[in-house]
Amino acid sequence: MTPRPHTAVIGLGAMGLPMATHLAAHLPVTAYDISAPRLAQLTEAGGTTAPTPADAARHADLVLLAVRDQQQVDNALFGEHGAAETLRPGTTVILTSTVGPDAARTTAARLAEHGVLTVDAPVSGGPVRAGSGDLLIVVGAEDKALALARPVLDLLASTLTVVGPRPGDGQSLKAINQLLAGVHIAAAAEAIALARGLGLDPATVVESLRHGAAGSFMFADRGPRMVETYENETAPEVKSRLDIFVKDMGIVTGIAKDAHVPVPLASAAQQLYLLGERAGLAAHDDSSVVTLLSPKSAASPAQKGEGR
Repeated sequence: MTPRPHTAVIGLGAMGLPMATHLAAHLPVTAYDISAPRLAQLTEAGGTTAPTPADAARHADLVLLAVRDQQQVDNALFGEHGAAETLRPGTTVILTSTVGPDAARTTAARLAEHGVLTVDAPVSGGPVRAGSGDLLIVVGAEDKALALARPVLDLLASTLTVVGPRPGDGQSLKAINQLLAGVHIAAAAEAIALARGLGLDPATVVESLRHGAAGSFMFADRGPRMVETYENETAPEVKSRLDIFVKDMGIVTGIAKDAHVPVPLASAAQQLYLLGERAGLAAHDDSSVVTLLSPKSAASPAQKGEGR
């Protein structure tokens, strides 16, 4: 493979588009997505586009999947006009989506029937870091597949951890990452809801605590967006949809059950995200989950002169 492998990117969502635009500055990139505006953004960044996943993958050395869930993985690869129709033997598919260990292994087995290698490489870090090649990527792959995928992975990752030799190994570590991330967002929501209930200014609380021992990346990142939810009439920009954590916490609790490991905090966080989905917040930023605990219109006992 050349040092600048022709790379197909399937899925130009919150993570896929910045990854694709970053890659397009260094490699030939062809992408597929259902969104015409996102395809146009990639074209402006120097990439080319294709009308189907099969067309995007036709001449690719590497195919990077950046879709939401396993159903979209199956559609992109094996559905009508899926990439598997045109993938050449020896091509490597890089699975960056969070789908769970079993799903990654099943996908790898199906691709192997076509002579295609799989690199299980779920990513973490958010859209801004995706656009600057500053992602955390955890990998499960055999040595040959990993070596072929390195030109792309090294451009996208500031931290690359090889977990094990099998597809699914990366997904296992990503599930632990999502356990922590999901619990931390839920904890941040509880903290800000309590601050409002006590009549404190949430912005002051966030700014004070984000730098101390109680802080976390998620508190520092989502806290200001939770404050924005209360300060503005319009909802914050969607950087990470709430239903992503419905999916991911479902993966966490599912594999924990299979491993007979209790995860009470993850289970509680999962229920909070499910409540958010039921309340119509699925497509909102995940920081909006705070409004379940402290509705925008709610007045605190302190504000009412009560409880003192």
